[in-house]
Amino acid sequence: MARHNREGSGADQRGFRYGVNYQPDWLKQVKVTRQLETGRQSTKTLFRNPGGPAESAPGERVRTRIVSPDQRLDFEVALTDPAAAVKRIRVCYTLPDGTGREEEVEFTLECDPTSTGDS
Repeated sequence: MARHNREGSGADQRGFRYGVNYQPDWLKQVKVTRQLETGRQSTKTLFRNPGGPAESAPGERVRTRIVSPDQRLDFEVALTDPAAAVKRIRVCYTLPDGTGREEEVEFTLECDPTSTGDS
């Protein structure tokens, strides 16, 4: 049986703080990708599950919520995965960049490979 969600936190390349509500037996890590002023791309691990390998199967429903009050960012991803086949979820989120324009930030949620039987 899957365990209850946990709370975690992290910061991105620009120092913005995030809260992560996650399923400990599914989520391995969250990465955040932003475009730099130079045009290059920067990816940083925002959060890594401190719990180690999965203790049980994650269940059919996968759910993760990410919030950043400073950026007015708040989204939740929930999907049904009866075959435990989802390995990665990517979410592109549009935020104001502070100059009147919008910036696209990408979040990559990666599963714990031991939770899907791929160990």
